[in-house]
Amino acid sequence: MTTQKTATLGFNGQSYEFPVLSGSIGPDVIDIRTLYGKTGAFTFDPGFMSTAACKSSITYIDGDKGELLYRGYPIEQLAVNCDYLETCYLLKHGELPSKTQYDEFVKTVRDHTMVHEQLTRLYQGFRRDAHPMAILVGMVGSLSAYYQDSLDITNPEHRTVAAMRLIAKLPTITAMAYKYTIGEPFMYPRNDLDYSSNFLHMMFATPCEKYEPNPVLARALDRILILHADHEQNASTSTVRLSGSSGANPFACIAAGIACLWGPAHGGANEACLVMLEDIMKQGGVEKIGEFIAQVKDKNSNVKLMGFGHRVYKNYDPRAKLMRETCHEVLNELGLQDDPMFKLAMALEKIALEDEYFVSRKLYPNVDFYSGIVQKAMGIPVSLFTGIFAMARTIGWIAQWNEMIGDPEQKIGRPRQLYTGAPQRDVKPMAFR
Repeated sequence: MTTQKTATLGFNGQSYEFPVLSGSIGPDVIDIRTLYGKTGAFTFDPGFMSTAACKSSITYIDGDKGELLYRGYPIEQLAVNCDYLETCYLLKHGELPSKTQYDEFVKTVRDHTMVHEQLTRLYQGFRRDAHPMAILVGMVGSLSAYYQDSLDITNPEHRTVAAMRLIAKLPTITAMAYKYTIGEPFMYPRNDLDYSSNFLHMMFATPCEKYEPNPVLARALDRILILHADHEQNASTSTVRLSGSSGANPFACIAAGIACLWGPAHGGANEACLVMLEDIMKQGGVEKIGEFIAQVKDKNSNVKLMGFGHRVYKNYDPRAKLMRETCHEVLNELGLQDDPMFKLAMALEKIALEDEYFVSRKLYPNVDFYSGIVQKAMGIPVSLFTGIFAMARTIGWIAQWNEMIGDPEQKIGRPRQLYTGAPQRDVKPMAFR
């Protein structure tokens, strides 16, 4: 990070200079930390659209170019050449692992896949029809009550142990949430399986018969996890950082991130996409797709096309191309090319890629569109889509949280405000109000 330029602000007839910081790539940043002290004024930036709240070396996004880098590596290369745990190691440590480092990392994850047996009884406190994300928020938050030997955030060893526990236990907790809602017994982890295959086993195996995960589906899930592992300073990551800035323990911070991710404008996007497809199916399916598209184009209809376009990517979502390939691999493997729901999805994709209305607005299918279709085909219920997202994003949250803890310039998050309420006034006795 370099400081060679300055920016000048004119305010109330005076000029003030502020240093301009330059990162390795990306836009310059005007350092306004002294703004209030110099001018007595705050900045106003709802949604933090133009505000950098931290320094980070983890993930870089260029929305105009459709570029996503993890520690400098393009997501396209990682998704093709690495598995999810390699990607976890990269995000956590900053470099891709050697064979020895990878084997040791995998062994450590496997050593932590089980959860405390008392924790499994907490599920019984939830209704069977509870949303899986409600269960995940509670279960992950409760981890601090069971693993009290790794809560000292000033201790690097504690942070490492907590991180490995979260990476290892999220699949177990997520699969148990699913099993609980459908009334089936929990399936314990199988450490002879890889990360994604083990999750499929805990999701779909039962004690009464042997289950072997389909390698095509396991690889598809692994790719979903890689593509969702981190995404710079998004809403849930910022929530984790803000929670962590107070000194909260890592399990509480990740639970806060899960709660934020639950929102339909964030992690719930792929769930919203499948709900949209189901609504079109109820209206008549492929035969009614023309009417649906017409409603989308009508500004007065309030009908939205979910799973297309992206707030960050002004071009094609770089993750979508990879997920599209995986989508077709899964549909072919399962023989679902002619399933009415998936035929509808492919018809919608074709229109969005060819119709001038969508092309001119760059409303291309995004990663949520394809990942939702893949998970639906694999038998994962729509209500659990955001839970899978949380499982994938946990490593990104951990890496961001750990980076924040180690930043000597980081302070407790305390956003300012533009107050628009009543000025100071006196309280009148009740008889005079």
